[in-house]
Amino acid sequence: MRMGKKITGGRYKKFRKKKLYETKRPQRFVLLGQEKKKRIKTRNGKVKVVLLKSNKANVIDPKTHKAKVVTIKNVLEVPSNRFLARKNVIVKGAIIDTELGKARVTSRPGQEGQINAVLI
Repeated sequence: MRMGKKITGGRYKKFRKKKLYETKRPQRFVLLGQEKKKRIKTRNGKVKVVLLKSNKANVIDPKTHKAKVVTIKNVLEVPSNRFLARKNVIVKGAIIDTELGKARVTSRPGQEGQINAVLI
């Protein structure tokens, strides 16, 4: 069965448009560069700090369990979308080249405001 279709082949019609609180925010891509953050107002008067650009990452060595702040040299691979690696966009699951070696990003930088990674 195709998405949005009835068994008979007819289409489901929307009964209304989305309300303002039901809409998504535009997607934020974290680029490689000098660190730049932004504060976003959320519901209930809270504030979320999001990352727009960054060249530093908190990298954890799995053998010693020690964390270190290192600079990011390049974005090598993004398994979810290969075109993001060409633009040096950092997302969760991206493989980055750091001073210590290759690392996989474990945080969501566009949501959390920092880049956490684990050495490969």
